[in-house]
Amino acid sequence: MSESNWQSRRHERRNHRQYPWFRQHGSNRCNTRPQQRLQDSGHGDDEAPSTSSSTAGSSSVPDLPGYYFDPEKNRYFRLLPGHNNCNPLTKEGLRHKEMESKRLQLLEEEDKQRKKIARMGCNASSLLQKNKLGFLNVTSYCRLAHELRLSCMQRQKVQIQSSDPSALASDRFNLILADTNSDRLFTVNDVKVGGSKYGIISLRGLRPPTFRVHMHENLYFTNRKVNSVCWASLNHLDSHVLLCLMGIAETPGCATLLPASLFVSSHPGDRPGMLCSFRIPGAWSCAWSLNIQANNCFSTGLSRRVLVTNVVTGHRQSFGTSSDVLAQQFAVLAPLLFNGCRSGEVFAIDLRCRNQGKDWKATRLFHDSAVTSVQILQEEQSLMASDMAGTIKLWDLRTTKCLRQYEGHVNEYAHLPLHVHEEEGIVVAEDAEKRN
Repeated sequence: MSESNWQSRRHERRNHRQYPWFRQHGSNRCNTRPQQRLQDSGHGDDEAPSTSSSTAGSSSVPDLPGYYFDPEKNRYFRLLPGHNNCNPLTKEGLRHKEMESKRLQLLEEEDKQRKKIARMGCNASSLLQKNKLGFLNVTSYCRLAHELRLSCMQRQKVQIQSSDPSALASDRFNLILADTNSDRLFTVNDVKVGGSKYGIISLRGLRPPTFRVHMHENLYFTNRKVNSVCWASLNHLDSHVLLCLMGIAETPGCATLLPASLFVSSHPGDRPGMLCSFRIPGAWSCAWSLNIQANNCFSTGLSRRVLVTNVVTGHRQSFGTSSDVLAQQFAVLAPLLFNGCRSGEVFAIDLRCRNQGKDWKATRLFHDSAVTSVQILQEEQSLMASDMAGTIKLWDLRTTKCLRQYEGHVNEYAHLPLHVHEEEGIVVAEDAEKRN
């Protein structure tokens, strides 16, 4: 036997061991030619590149018709036709998967670049010294001080302690709401047996390095799902919690004033208050009034209607709307109630109007999507609103014009809150992607 024939059969046996699927197509000499070209390339299975057949131009792995090379498993797979299959492995699907992987990788790199890093030499002492020497004007000083505060922020994990072992069975809160002074958090989380569990977390003992807080619960008032919640100042500031509860079976939904003293007494001389409930089914939002002209009143946003209820007298005012009211907030200086609707409209109700005449809508603003949160700012001359399209706009209430639009918020479907700290100049908005 000649040396060339002996080498040819040796290559053929080796290719049969490495690519057994060739046996389905026969093992004649015509099929050994592409195998010889594959061997002559000098790359075996151990040196296969990490790219798919869709990028074969930049790879040394040959593109075989009807087969796909998986770089992770380092082997070939047969491509299926793109029809009459439940989950086919097609070139289009592989190309789409590869493009999606590249897109996610680019997004991660972009997020890393967006993270702001404190400037070199930008610290509190040098900033104060430059301000005293007159090297910085007021605008530059405020901007650099704000940048320095943000760069020093760090995320810390807080340990929650509770007297009830079953209270911390789930640390996933569906709702967290801070009071006016940010001393307490009202929380709502689901229970495995059904319903929801309420609690109040006191933040007064939150100090480094342990970062521990205590949760206070009252298991008697725990079973109804919460649509909306706000703090209510009936006896004193944030003395109660106003809950909009969903109905269960034959029990209709309602708005309930729950005394905070039932959970934890934060004021000396506090006595356990009485539970006060109002039959208001299907409330999407709620707000408590601190305005003198609407004292002891709260509002609820329903489907195509707004109700303003006096807790003491029980008197109600009803205002018809053209859409569901998803967000509400009372003004303090002026007797106005601002509402955000599913239609994208933001309007104010003049509480001095006793009927639904022509002038009860004091202000009207418009978004392109459902408004989920409204916040009154700057001595009630501005309003910030966010919608389900992820748009956050700052409005001038005097001219009804948009002053600024903030980018980076992600939302498509969720009812997400918006928080503004005017003194610090910080806007906090939760993203729908991170919530999932």
